[in-house]
Amino acid sequence: MEVLYTMWKFLLCILFHLTATICLANDKIHEFFSDDTVIFPKAEILNEYTTRIPFKLIDRLIVVEAELLNKKGNFIIDTGSETLILNEVHFSQKDRYFAKRKQTSGVISAIDDTFEQHVKEFILQNFNLKNKTSDIVNLSHIEKTKKMHLLGIIGYNILKDYEVFIDMHLNQITLTKVDEFGAKFDENVYAEEILDSIDFRLKRHTIVIHGYVGGQKVKFGLDSAAEFNQINKKIGRKVLTYFYPKKRLILSGASNHKIEVMAGKLFRVQLSETVYFGPMNTILTNLNKMNEAFGTELDGVLGYEFFQQKRTIINYQKEKLYFVEYPIIRN
Repeated sequence: MEVLYTMWKFLLCILFHLTATICLANDKIHEFFSDDTVIFPKAEILNEYTTRIPFKLIDRLIVVEAELLNKKGNFIIDTGSETLILNEVHFSQKDRYFAKRKQTSGVISAIDDTFEQHVKEFILQNFNLKNKTSDIVNLSHIEKTKKMHLLGIIGYNILKDYEVFIDMHLNQITLTKVDEFGAKFDENVYAEEILDSIDFRLKRHTIVIHGYVGGQKVKFGLDSAAEFNQINKKIGRKVLTYFYPKKRLILSGASNHKIEVMAGKLFRVQLSETVYFGPMNTILTNLNKMNEAFGTELDGVLGYEFFQQKRTIINYQKEKLYFVEYPIIRN
């Protein structure tokens, strides 16, 4: 357990919620990258609608290798981010065309201002996604803390056009194209059996799930880049009865602002009569600023710990999560 909590000291607390933005201007952007193809060299193309991309875990972040504008590096898969985010360290102002600065807000405090830019074309191998919006943010602190070459973050505006299967068992993401109603163009995507499903609501780009902790109703956000679950310290005693604190930690956010949180385990999380979880590593913190930024009233956030226990398929158009069976391991 001491090793676990030592790792927590390096957690960038709610980092990727901090990329939620409040736009103060709607200026149209007319400049584009001249060569903006993103290549995933290790992706397996199944057909014209479906690809599988292997990922690695850096600490508890889902990271894929990619190449953009002749730059090779890592992208974090983040369902909690609204846009494609590019690291200003590698895509700097001096050699890119940027729009007017806009303000951002987040959990700890406002992070560095960002530039907004339309990417003319974002390509996942043979998948074209045109006229996507990207933010340019200085992510050097993540590179240093995680000791990786980070090109950017892939968020909702890229993922929403696909059914997204995040498989922690095989360490791969399967993306299959869907229509405006969420129907897959490729009906024979998964060899695995889908065991269960639950509905969610999309609040802007945030996946909101209604569930229970010890029988008490709670509202969770789902974020693949949250390294540990988060529970709002103002949620109430009946829920906090099931949070078992272990240790206080000092965590840093996107602009190196520091906060103190309580780390422990959250028990008896249930999303339906048949979808429930074992104890999950969780931090107790104040989610008021995150709720303000996202326009939500979340009681908590489910992240890596969620995906570790459930092989999960996300369908944004249908607003539905599907859960795939884990294989039986025989000794």
